[in-house]
Amino acid sequence: MKKLRIAMLTTFYPPYSFGGDAMGVQRLARALVGRGHHVTMVHDIDAYITLARHEPDITPVTDGIEVIGLRSNFGMISNLLTHQLGRPVVHHRQLTDILSPGAFDIIWYNNISLVGGPGILSCGDGIKIYEAHEHWLVCPTHVLWRHNRETCDSKECLRCCISYKRPPQLWRNTQYFQKQLDQVDVFVAKSEFSREKHREFGFTKEMKVIPYFLPDTPHEKTPSDEPPHDRPYFLFVGRLEKIKGVQDVIPNFANYPNADFLIIGSGEYEAELKKMAAPYPNIKFLGRLSPEELSRYYKSAIALIVPSVCYETFGIILIEAFREGTPVLVRKIGPFTEIVNRCEGGVLYSNNDEMVQAMHQMQEQPEYRSKLARSARSGFENHWSEDKVVNEYFTTLRYQAIQKGYHDIAKALEA
Repeated sequence: MKKLRIAMLTTFYPPYSFGGDAMGVQRLARALVGRGHHVTMVHDIDAYITLARHEPDITPVTDGIEVIGLRSNFGMISNLLTHQLGRPVVHHRQLTDILSPGAFDIIWYNNISLVGGPGILSCGDGIKIYEAHEHWLVCPTHVLWRHNRETCDSKECLRCCISYKRPPQLWRNTQYFQKQLDQVDVFVAKSEFSREKHREFGFTKEMKVIPYFLPDTPHEKTPSDEPPHDRPYFLFVGRLEKIKGVQDVIPNFANYPNADFLIIGSGEYEAELKKMAAPYPNIKFLGRLSPEELSRYYKSAIALIVPSVCYETFGIILIEAFREGTPVLVRKIGPFTEIVNRCEGGVLYSNNDEMVQAMHQMQEQPEYRSKLARSARSGFENHWSEDKVVNEYFTTLRYQAIQKGYHDIAKALEA
C-alpha cells in the first residue's frame, strides 16, 4: 500500500496550544500515522508565545509525527504581518520550502489564521482539505461573538474588531481572499449548525460535515476506580472565558447543597469566576488536569454541564463525556442540540430553572440517569469513534483524488 505523505498546518499545536481544536488536530494526526501514513505537522510557535507570553511545559512525545514549529526573532511582529496582510511574511520562505510541489499527497489546513493566513492556501499541491475548527472563514474574531457581549446575527465586523481591540483585516473584502479559497478541494465543517452558519454569513463553497472523534478507551469501572471526589458532583470542563457561560451556573449552587460543582480548566476569566464562587463552599476549581485524571472525573460525575453562550462549531467535551458513559446537561444553543439529539445522551435546557430541574432529576432518579448514560456511550460508539470518523475522511478524500486523477492516492485511501 502506498504510504501517503500528509502535511497538516495549524496555528496552535500541543503543547503550544490552548483549546480543544488543537487536541482534535493531534488526534487526527496520530490516527493517520497509526494507519501507516507519514504526517508532517507545521505550527506557529510565535503565535503561542505572543498570546500566552510564556513557554509551555514540554514533555517529550514519541508518536511518529514529524513536527515543525515556526519560530522567529520577530515574535508578535511576524503574527501581526500575517494577520494584516493575509499571507505569511516572516516564515514565507520556510513554508514554501516545506510545501514545495510534489512534497505531499495531501495538504490538510486547520486553524491557519496566524500560521500563514489565506496566503498559505496556494502553497504546494496534491489534495487540499480545509477544516473549519472555528468560524474564521466568516468572522475576524473566529467565534461569532459580536462586540464581545452577544451572539452575532448580522455583520458589524469593523465595530466588532474595534471592540476586541484588533485591527481590521482589509483583505477579507477583496478578490484575493476568494482566489485563495479556490485553491482548496474540500472544506469540512464540524457540525450541521456550523455549516449553516458559514452559509448564513456568506461562505459560498460546498462544505462536508465531518465531526470530531476520540480514540476508543475502556470505560467500564473496575474495583480500583475510586471516585476522585468524596461527594456527588456535577462537572464543567473547558477554558474559563466569559463565552463558556460558567457565570450562569454558579448561582444555582447557592441553593443546591446535595452536590458539588467541580470546575476543570483555566483561562482569563478564572479570577472573576472564583470571586463569584467564593461564598459557595460546594464550588471547587481544580485547574487543568491530564487526560487520565480528567477521565476519572468524567466517569464519576452525575453529569457534565455545558453552559456556553456562544456559537461553537462542535463541542468536544460532550463526546468526551459520552465516551465515559456520562450524560450531559447542555444549554440549547449552536451545535449542542444536534449532538445531544443524535444520541439522546443528555438534557437540553433554555434557562436556569430548567437546568436545576434536570440536575435534580439526574441526581435523584438513578434509573433515568443510567438510561441517559447508556445512550451516551452507545452514541459515542455509533457516531464519534475513531474508526467511524476517519473512514468518513478517507471516503471524502478518495472522491477528491479520483476527481483530480490521483489514482494511486485513491487506491491508498481505499485500502
